Amino acid sequence: MPKVYARRVSVAAGSAAALACTLVLGTQSAQAAPPTPPDAATARTYLAQLKEAPQGSQDGYSRDKFPHWSDQGKNCNTREVVLKRDGENVQTDGKCAATSGTWKSAYDDGVWNKASDVDIDHVVPLSEAWKSGASKWTTERRKELANDLTHSQLIAVTDNVNQEKGDKDPAKWLPPKTSYHCTYARMWVSVKHVYGLTADAAEKAALKKILDRC
Repeated sequence: MPKVYARRVSVAAGSAAALACTLVLGTQSAQAAPPTPPDAATARTYLAQLKEAPQGSQDGYSRDKFPHWSDQGKNCNTREVVLKRDGENVQTDGKCAATSGTWKSAYDDGVWNKASDVDIDHVVPLSEAWKSGASKWTTERRKELANDLTHSQLIAVTDNVNQEKGDKDPAKWLPPKTSYHCTYARMWVSVKHVYGLTADAAEKAALKKILDRC
């Protein structure tokens, strides 16, 4: 059964009926669904290709150096696009803000029916990216990472789970749902590979351990 935190409201019976109707129509998926990452074998190859280097300095980092939630057209920004993509029966107002819907967090199986209970996680956190090579990028390249809808970099998840993650790499934090670890590792490695980011020794060891068991 999906995990529902006590401080939140779980999906009501009426919402479940609406959810079933939407699934029949096949318009959206209730499960958060960023683009599918490479399979485990490919991820292991990518991991071996990542340059191993000690984590760089946090000096100079600011989220403002990664312009995020940029305009995606039709009055929608990146966050709003991901909320609609990863939710079920999502309704939006004239400004593209989600007014209702259901979101199931792949990290913990939490189910929420208010957008305010959901964060959009950068799988490879922006601070982590900064310390892994992005400090040397142009602002435009950092903006691309922060708004990447093409690769498995953005996913709608339970807000307090995302806040617990912070900017930790997989050697220090993994999703509470252990069965999602393989997918998470594949996502992480894929993003670092695409953007040519480095990985430190502990990070690579943790990812290898996960991928070897996928």
